[in-house]
Amino acid sequence: MWFRRDLRLRDNPALLEACADGAVLPLFVLDPRLWGPAGPTRRAYLAASLRSLDAALRGLGAPGLQVGEGDPVRRVPLAARAAGAERVHVAADFGPYGRERDAAVEQALAADGVELVRTGSPYAVPPGTVTSGSGDHYRVFTPFHRVWAQQDRPAPQDAPAHADWLALDEGTVGLPEVDPPDGLELPAAGEDATAERWRAFLDQGIDDYDEQRDLPGTDGTSRMSVHLKWGEVHPRQLLGDLARRRSTGAATYRKELAWREFYADVLWRQPRTAREYYKTQYARLDYDEPGALFEAWQEGRTGFPVVDAGMRQLRSVGWMHNRVRMITASFLVKDLHVEWQHGARHFLHWLSDGDLASNNHGWQWVAGSGTDPSPFFRVFNPTGQGRRFDPEGAYVRRWVAELADPERVPDPHEPSGEVRAAVGYPEPIVDHAAERREALARWERIR
Repeated sequence: MWFRRDLRLRDNPALLEACADGAVLPLFVLDPRLWGPAGPTRRAYLAASLRSLDAALRGLGAPGLQVGEGDPVRRVPLAARAAGAERVHVAADFGPYGRERDAAVEQALAADGVELVRTGSPYAVPPGTVTSGSGDHYRVFTPFHRVWAQQDRPAPQDAPAHADWLALDEGTVGLPEVDPPDGLELPAAGEDATAERWRAFLDQGIDDYDEQRDLPGTDGTSRMSVHLKWGEVHPRQLLGDLARRRSTGAATYRKELAWREFYADVLWRQPRTAREYYKTQYARLDYDEPGALFEAWQEGRTGFPVVDAGMRQLRSVGWMHNRVRMITASFLVKDLHVEWQHGARHFLHWLSDGDLASNNHGWQWVAGSGTDPSPFFRVFNPTGQGRRFDPEGAYVRRWVAELADPERVPDPHEPSGEVRAAVGYPEPIVDHAAERREALARWERIR
C-alpha cells in the first residue's frame, strides 16, 4: 500500500483492497519533487501526520510505516521487489504531477510483472466524472454542482479489522523530523485529531456556518482544509454526516466541498491552468515586477490592517481565513499590480493546506482570469472589507500586535497618522483609490 494523500486507516478503499489482497507493506515515499518545494509549514505538518499514521498502524499490529526517500519511479519498484509484491495499491491521483508520476511508476512496475492498482481518490466524485448530457465537462460551477450533488457515493467504510503486515529490511530512512519555523503554531495532525475537530464543529458551528464563515474574527469555520489536503479524512465522511443535517449552514458547507472538487476537475481537464491563465487574454494585462511593495505584502506591513492581519496569520499558523485570502489576493493583484502567480506561490509556500487546484484557481478567481471569475472591475477596498467582515476589529487586533490595544488604537481598521506613529504601525504603502483607477485603466487596455 503506497500512501500519498490518504494518511488514514478509516474509509480508505485502497488500503482495504490491499489488505484483502494479502500481506501488506505500508509505504510512504518522500519525493524530492514534492518535498523540496513544499515549504516549511507543509513539511512540518506532513511529518506530524506521518507520525500519527505510523502510530495508528502500530496499533493494528503493523511494524509501522515504511518510509523511503527518492524518486518514486525507483523507490516503489524496489520496495515492491523487496516485499515480493504482485500488486501496489494506491488511491488515484488526478493532479498534473501525480498523473505523470503514477504513469511512470506503473511502467516501471510492469517491467517486474507488478500491477499498479488504483482504488478510490481524494474526492467524493473523482475528476472527470461530472459531465453534461452531451458528455462535455462543465466550465462554471453552478451546473457542475447540480450534477455533482446527484452522484452516487459509496458509504464510508471502517478501518481494516485484520491484516498481515510486512516491513522492509533495508532501504528505509525513518520518519522525517521537521521542526516548524520559530513561532509557527500548527494544528494537531492525524486521523483522530481530525475526527475530534470535525465532531466539535458539527456540535458547535455547522448550523451557523452560512452566517459565520465570512467573519474572520470568529471561530466560524471548520478548519478541515488541511485534513482534507492530506487525506486524514475523506470528503465522503464529511458528506455522510452533513446528509443528516437540514440547516442552511450544512447546505452551504456541502457547496464549499463541491467547490474543492470543481477546481480539481478543472485542473484535471486543463493542467496548464496550474501556472497559466485559464482565460488567456488576461496574460496581456500589464503587471509590475514584484519588488519592495511585494515584500511588504508578504511580511504584513502594507499599512492596511486587514491585509496585514491575514499575511501575519499565514506566517503564524500556516493558514488564513478564506475571506481574508480573497482580500489579500485582491490587494496584491489590483492595488500592487503583481501577477497572481507570485501570490499563489507565496501562499503555497506557507499554507499547511496548500492545495494546487484550490489555491491557484482561487487566485485566478480574484484575478478575473479563472472560472466563475470575480469580474476584474470588482476591486476590494481593504478598509471597507475590514469594517464589513471584522466590524469589532477582533481579527485585526488578534494578528496585528501594534493595533491590539483599544485604548491606544480606538479604530483598528483606519488608525490615524498620529496613532500609527505612536504604535509603530506603517502608513499605507499605496493610495487605494488611485491604484483602483490604475488597475481599471490597465484592464480597459486589453478589453
